[in-house]
Amino acid sequence: MYHYTDGGLRNVWLANGYEIKQTPFGEAVTFHDGDGLTQAICQALAGKIGVLTGVELRYIRSGGMGLSQPALGKLMGIDGQSIARWEKTGKVPRWADKLVRLLYAGHAQGNEPICRVMERIKTVERIVKQSIVVQEKRGHWMHSVDENDAAIVI
Repeated sequence: MYHYTDGGLRNVWLANGYEIKQTPFGEAVTFHDGDGLTQAICQALAGKIGVLTGVELRYIRSGGMGLSQPALGKLMGIDGQSIARWEKTGKVPRWADKLVRLLYAGHAQGNEPICRVMERIKTVERIVKQSIVVQEKRGHWMHSVDENDAAIVI
């Protein structure tokens, strides 16, 4: 059994689906179907008894739903700092625990309205973080948009 600690998880063990390999830098672990593994862990976390820990909430938010803290906050009607605080302190309010589980279940099962809202929030977040890069080429100014950086370079 392999103790899977990705994202700070402490209570996940893999019975199979992984390989331990020797590299010039020491042992390395590879996982079969990483996306499937992430979804299986998220489903187990969403169905577990007891309130989610902050680490578990972060794993479902980032790995299971692909949302940033501000994006999940917007979806829940609160600010992203509240999400960050819960993840850091591990003190997730019961109402938030239930709502995150419900949102994840809807997303994982392909509930169209939930998926559509999540995609819209992700798109808006991506657009807000776009950079406009302007550079001179042969006496003319040209621009491009970079979605990976939040700064505007001129």
